[in-house]
Amino acid sequence: MPIDPDALPHSAPRPGQPLALAEDLRLVLAPNASPMTHWGTNTWLLGTGAVTVIDPGPDDRSHIAAILAALTGAEHVAQILVTHAHVDHSPGARLLAAETGAPILAYGDARAGRSGRMASLAGLRIGGGEGVDTAFAPDRPLADDEELDIGGRTLRALHTPGHFGNHMCFLWDGLLFSGDHVMGWAPSLVSPPDGDLTDFMASLRRLQSLGPVILLPGHGAPVANGLARIAELYAHRLRRESAIRAAIAAGADTVTAITRTVYVDVDPALLPAAERNVLAHVIDLEARGLIVADGPVQLQTRLQPARG
Repeated sequence: MPIDPDALPHSAPRPGQPLALAEDLRLVLAPNASPMTHWGTNTWLLGTGAVTVIDPGPDDRSHIAAILAALTGAEHVAQILVTHAHVDHSPGARLLAAETGAPILAYGDARAGRSGRMASLAGLRIGGGEGVDTAFAPDRPLADDEELDIGGRTLRALHTPGHFGNHMCFLWDGLLFSGDHVMGWAPSLVSPPDGDLTDFMASLRRLQSLGPVILLPGHGAPVANGLARIAELYAHRLRRESAIRAAIAAGADTVTAITRTVYVDVDPALLPAAERNVLAHVIDLEARGLIVADGPVQLQTRLQPARG
């Protein structure tokens, strides 16, 4: 059943209480609200009878109980899909699988999909690793563009690295379950070596090619005009890149100095996350030959504009 865009929720539902967006689509909100998760993790239930669960959320048995309580009649969990291996999305999968016997499907484990450049940087101890579910591994890996049948409708799994190497979005008849790659309430964090801005931008371009979609993200409200939001976030990243290049040209010569120059109005509690985003941009700029670093890019590596 199609979703009426005018009926999409714009505020947080009550955690643990299922919210029906259509006959075959329900939302159960996890009780893990925070500055980084907004109102909490959105767990999506697709289909009737044999139900597919996307992102069972954190290691919280009360939330797993709420997911099971949302099932009606003879319904059962047939499979569990995970967008990516962050602790607010994936640990609940193993708990739910233990309760239901349903298999866990995802692109791969917590290191899958990481670019070669990020794998090399990981060995330099550049930080990162915020909230990674290092023990996560699916029962079966999903291939990019693999199709699953859910209630007679095709769900397409799309590998969309950038926020995280093993990140996947799921397209289901004009509905895009976008995980943390595209959200309405905030831009996605890209924190190397788990996040890769070069991959992030390429994944945004791929999502733009899908055409009109309704976004059902991992956190926050659905977005009726998903294509416009994707374009907005792409433009936001380009503006941030321009600001970072201008800061370097003006003499800010480390990631830390750039962050203090560019993020002048941000809540101080969010400055560490902002610094990770700047690091992601600087790594991308250096790889493209637009800036020069005096060694492997880290927080205090000296930077300057490329000549010519």
